[in-house]
Amino acid sequence: MDGRTVVAELRRVGHLAYLVGGCVRDRLLGRAIQDEDVATSARPDQVQALFPGSLAVGAHFGVVLVGGVEVATFRSDGAYQDGRHPDRVTFETRPERDASRRDFTINGLFLDPESGEILDFVGGQADLKAGLIRAIGQPADRFQEDHLRLLRAVRFAARFGFEIEPQTMRAIQVQAALIQSIAAERVREELTRMLTEGQARRALELLDQAGLLEYVLPEVKAFQGVEQPPEYHPEGDVWTHVMRMMEGLPPGAPATLAWGVLLHDVGKPGTFTRADRIRFNGHVELGVKIARQIGQRLRFSHADLTQVELLVANHMRFGDVMRMKESTIKRFLRLDRFEEHLELHRLDCESSHRKLDNYALMRRRWEELTPESLRPERLLTGAGLIAAGYSPGPEFRRVLAEVEDAQLDGLITTPDEALALAKARLS
Repeated sequence: MDGRTVVAELRRVGHLAYLVGGCVRDRLLGRAIQDEDVATSARPDQVQALFPGSLAVGAHFGVVLVGGVEVATFRSDGAYQDGRHPDRVTFETRPERDASRRDFTINGLFLDPESGEILDFVGGQADLKAGLIRAIGQPADRFQEDHLRLLRAVRFAARFGFEIEPQTMRAIQVQAALIQSIAAERVREELTRMLTEGQARRALELLDQAGLLEYVLPEVKAFQGVEQPPEYHPEGDVWTHVMRMMEGLPPGAPATLAWGVLLHDVGKPGTFTRADRIRFNGHVELGVKIARQIGQRLRFSHADLTQVELLVANHMRFGDVMRMKESTIKRFLRLDRFEEHLELHRLDCESSHRKLDNYALMRRRWEELTPESLRPERLLTGAGLIAAGYSPGPEFRRVLAEVEDAQLDGLITTPDEALALAKARLS
């Protein structure tokens, strides 16, 4: 069931109902509409009675889920004590009051789907044309009510290529520290959207301009002013390098890749030294540690955090691929989601020295090697060693790894050759 059907059914029994919010905004911008939300004069119990099987997902706030459509009763909000939700709401009968409690003017528009008429009580259409993110009413009040709006303002401005209206920006800068009260999961969700919607550089620069970056990602703020050796990084400091990489991320990039790109050099500020030249000895190891701390702080899933750590841990290995043995290359290619490692390396090169020889080699090998050649059936296992009369011990793992390397290098091709090599090593 879509939003227009829900509106028609609500109107059939005498309620006011409109499409509202992001779907109206995106329609006016000519963008694809992801979800349709409905605002109505009907109370939650009336909505549920009209649509059997609907779910009261926020009955206290007047929100009912009808199929995939969120239906909200017109309301005005009381005080916000937790910086996220109103303590109480008052259900209203007209859309004007409902519009005044929303976040930004471009999200406060109502659409009559039958006539096509836009109901605009907050100047949202003018701000869409002007390309402005403007808080409804007093900006300080809107951010004091819901601290997550601090990040949402930045995300919308980056996504649409808009500016943040000056008074709204000043209110964000003054109240930026409030973002620390928001649950880590919600902060992570907003940041991930910023990084994957195709305007990651713009989002990060706005976060910095708004004074939010130092609270949500101080480790990234630390990139600024950290010099790099010009022979490898003619583009400038770590911040400039990473911003150029973020600019190259396409819309819809995997979240783990986006975070891996952002954090791949997070160990550099803490390992900067200048002797014969600028060096960052140990920046990969420190980077993995810091990436883990950030992921844990923002409550990443275990799988996502593991992938981000692997991206950080392996990004420098591409520098050695011309000297790698075949078995080492194959083990490298066996990393989970290796295409993300490839893309991070490409962005890394494109945003610095622009030398893509190592990237081209590994991409060619990744495309030509089959799964069977990367993970062939082993010629020898621990069970085979036991059957040959050897007792299990710590040396088994080392010897079996050496045998597998020889197999991957093409030095042995039969079980007998594998066992002979293992015997030689074990003796």
